[in-house]
Amino acid sequence: MPKEITPRRRERIRSILRRRQKDLTLVMDNIWDPHNVSAVLRSCDAFGLLGVHLYYTTAQWPDLGKKSSASALKWVDRTRHEDGPAMIRGLREQGYQIVRTGFSETAREPSEYDLTRPTAIILSNEHRGTAPELVELVPDEIYIPMQGMIQSFNVSVAAALMLYEAYTQREAQGMYDVPSLTEAELAEYEERWATR
Repeated sequence: MPKEITPRRRERIRSILRRRQKDLTLVMDNIWDPHNVSAVLRSCDAFGLLGVHLYYTTAQWPDLGKKSSASALKWVDRTRHEDGPAMIRGLREQGYQIVRTGFSETAREPSEYDLTRPTAIILSNEHRGTAPELVELVPDEIYIPMQGMIQSFNVSVAAALMLYEAYTQREAQGMYDVPSLTEAELAEYEERWATR
């Protein structure tokens, strides 16, 4: 028998859904460590992303049913992909600007991108970088400047830093104050979340 939802919990769900950003997303490109995936999902929930894309062609599908992701799994939609070109085409058809993490001379800092636009950020594999088929399709790179000897942040830390920049830009434009979900979508998600 479903648990009865209190008015207070229902109002919290409504409040959070009204701030969800359905046009900001991440693509996890063969991220092999389930702990990293879990940490990324927590950041996605914290910064109000509605959903993410999981692109897995070479790495094993992560076991996401454990510990740190357990709560975030309930609140962040996940779409699985195995066809990179189809995924990129689909995102572009929806009007997304797409950038990928990288360190080339043309890579730009998060603050140099307009992250108030519909945006998908590809997080590259921890060891191999971005999948070659995605590199061909997505020339624009994003990176976080570092001042130490280590070349890159852990992928989950990088995700949180980029999402914070997106949050800062969007909050300054009042985007979290105006629902990106339609009334019908809000009602649908509210009912779905009420049973979790």
